[in-house]
Amino acid sequence: MTQPAVTFQIRQLEEQFNTRLFDRTHNKVTLTDVGKQVYSYADRILKLYEEMTHNITEMTGDVSGAVTLGASTTVAEYMLPLLIGEFKNKFPDVVINLRESNSEDIVNMVENNDIDLGIVEGSVNNKNLVVEECKTDHLVVIMTNGHALASEKKLGVHDYISYPFISREHGSGTQESITSYVEKYGNGESLNICFELSSPEAIKGAVEAGMGLSIVSRSTIIKEIKLGTLTAIELSPSLERPFSFVRQRYKFKSRAADQLLAFSQEFCKDD
Repeated sequence: MTQPAVTFQIRQLEEQFNTRLFDRTHNKVTLTDVGKQVYSYADRILKLYEEMTHNITEMTGDVSGAVTLGASTTVAEYMLPLLIGEFKNKFPDVVINLRESNSEDIVNMVENNDIDLGIVEGSVNNKNLVVEECKTDHLVVIMTNGHALASEKKLGVHDYISYPFISREHGSGTQESITSYVEKYGNGESLNICFELSSPEAIKGAVEAGMGLSIVSRSTIIKEIKLGTLTAIELSPSLERPFSFVRQRYKFKSRAADQLLAFSQEFCKDD
């Protein structure tokens, strides 16, 4: 709804109840005691409507409606296109709205009920949410073919710690995994970060341009390895992290959301 439409609806409610629902002061709007009661009842009404819709679709077997799916950048760009395509073939009447951001933002969206289901990289420590591992992702060091380290079979942290490093932005699941890994095996040394970029594609472009090396998911460089445009080297010890489903523990889901979760779980098993 537009802002004027919201204002009109609020004004109608205030006229209906003959009282104010909001206290309006300079640059601040808060609920009055009556407004808090109206909010409480409205919340219950919407939940009952969701429950009615869910129960009726359970009885009729209909799978339709809209589901909002959130995914971290790596997952959204390299895993979801195939998953969503196969899901739509099976359930053509379900509309999927996709929100893409870094892992931290996606977890916050799930917690705030902005999305029905999130798929993120790395660990999630939130007791309010249900976190279920989807699959294990394998990370590797990437560099230009002519890099001084390109002929190595495996690389420890001490091998590349001094080279210019291109990192994902703060809040990224990839960045969090790499930081934890270096802290564990780097003997107190830190990465020589020269750039922070917000997507795997941007990082690959910067690495190909010779601006530094990086650590990325193996799933993001399949094309480059086939074309021979980048060199990928295993880490020692290996670096792995989970892709995980994240959802509300108590939120009532639609049948369409249930089907998307079940389909995604099977998709990850078969992958």
